[in-house]
Amino acid sequence: MTSIVLHKISDSTGQTLDVVSRACLAQFSDVRVTEKRWTLVRDREQVNKVLDGIRALPGFVIFTVVDDELSEQLLLGCKQLKVPCIDLLNPVLSQMGNYLGLVRDSRPGSQHVMDGDYYSKIDALHYVLAHDEGQSLSDLHEADVVLVGVSRTAKTPTSIYLANCGFKTANVPFVPGMKLPQELLDAQRPLIIGVTKEPTRLVQVRLQRLTLQGHSEETEYTDLEAVTLEINEAREVCEAQEWPIIDVTEKSVEETADIIVHLYNARIDGTT
Repeated sequence: MTSIVLHKISDSTGQTLDVVSRACLAQFSDVRVTEKRWTLVRDREQVNKVLDGIRALPGFVIFTVVDDELSEQLLLGCKQLKVPCIDLLNPVLSQMGNYLGLVRDSRPGSQHVMDGDYYSKIDALHYVLAHDEGQSLSDLHEADVVLVGVSRTAKTPTSIYLANCGFKTANVPFVPGMKLPQELLDAQRPLIIGVTKEPTRLVQVRLQRLTLQGHSEETEYTDLEAVTLEINEAREVCEAQEWPIIDVTEKSVEETADIIVHLYNARIDGTT
């Protein structure tokens, strides 16, 4: 396994770097990464401290710093240290500015301005946390999206990801032999989606979860035959309700969320 140090430098919170680095590293399965985060880097003295840190622990450098002088300082410093350094924002900003014929503002963290969109995402996140695993069913009709599926089909992380996109998302567990709540069946406003997973893979995920919790006994929860019946029952219920079903076996949370957003927008546009 290859080990690297990844320095992530930002004049704001570093969230953009987190998203980009996660997407890139997902393409390299045999890499162990030690991340060094440097946030709110907004003056030359702070850049010098960052360069001292890179000198002490050389590695791959990526940064989002909109101030041209500080960007140049970082690029030059990394060149002298002979470490790779990638400026993620300025090349795109420069080309976009040229295309628009406008001069950019160069405001650090401007992507995180607390506007209406920001508060909408916060509201959506609060909704997700209050409606995880079938909680607070009385106002389920206020959701934009409701995910329905058996245990360990990534309902919660997908809901949180959708909240970050501004979608109020609830998730309701499917329990074998139990009827789904009437509040869910009566809901008209939300886009209700079934999520499923290949039985063998689902058993593996459940076993890993139980091991982490210190449990080792075998139950129907991890019995392949029982899990297969559970998944089939859940699928039949979703099909009877004419809810779209997404198989998340080979999909990341981001990929699943992208499909859901597409379905949601198509529903709003009246194309489905």
